[in-house]
Amino acid sequence: MINDNDSNYIERDEATRVRVLSEALPYIQKFAGRTIVVKYGGAAMKDSSLKAKVMRDIVFMACVGLRPVVVHGGGPEINSWLTKLNIEPQFKNGLRVTDAATMDVVEMVLVGRVNKEIVSLINQAGGAAIGLCGKDGNMILARPQGEAGIGFVGEVSAMNTQVIEAIVNSGYIPVVSSVAADETGQAYNINADTVAGEMAAALGAEKMILLTDTPGILQDYTDPATLIAKLDIQQARQLIDSGVVGGGMIPKVNCCVRSLAQGVKAAHIIDGRIPHALLLEIFTDAGIGSMIVASEFQS
Repeated sequence: MINDNDSNYIERDEATRVRVLSEALPYIQKFAGRTIVVKYGGAAMKDSSLKAKVMRDIVFMACVGLRPVVVHGGGPEINSWLTKLNIEPQFKNGLRVTDAATMDVVEMVLVGRVNKEIVSLINQAGGAAIGLCGKDGNMILARPQGEAGIGFVGEVSAMNTQVIEAIVNSGYIPVVSSVAADETGQAYNINADTVAGEMAAALGAEKMILLTDTPGILQDYTDPATLIAKLDIQQARQLIDSGVVGGGMIPKVNCCVRSLAQGVKAAHIIDGRIPHALLLEIFTDAGIGSMIVASEFQS
């Protein structure tokens, strides 16, 4: 039996749900038919409850008419398997040293395990996903990153989006791992943020969203209350030059800037540790992370 207190709670809960849906409507209308590239990583890949929420968010996006494309890495899983195979993970200037043996493990883990787990989770959430890597359909042409002593670490030389567009146009959600090959067929490990940014640019995406383990860009990295909710390319570069943005955040911000310079409408750095972070950022007035746009005059 439902008592008066339970009834009041249910009414409040239902009222909140209706208010949220009403607030989301203008955004659903605005972004329907638009491509949203999501780089999936960080804590959201490690916590099983967060995984489920992210997948539901992605399926929700597809159900209301958006066109999500998921790009992923998988560093912790790669480290785990390297250790199991008695290969010591090594890094140089923040890049994984990727010799031939390590490259085999990277490809096995990203393409064979992590990618298919994400596909399965999206399918379980009611979506329909197809897993790919940069080799499929010559989607991503790789080239060496160029730094000495890091092995088969690559960068994007060219992007062919025909396969992705065919999949999205058929009603499926593409899930892309950041392994690609050069013209000789040699496999390369490419940073997933970089792949997401180049993919977003090539697809003419409305948004590129990086799920991270930080609230976003902070004026003071020790104080989440100093979150910078919106900035443009010029301000982002100034924050890097002044040292406000440092460490591992620099390549993420640079990735956003590069995608914006190639025509992406907005790039977002959001906290994937927050349940339903994607929906909060896309479909609410306040958002939760940092949005970077090309110009301060852009709405």
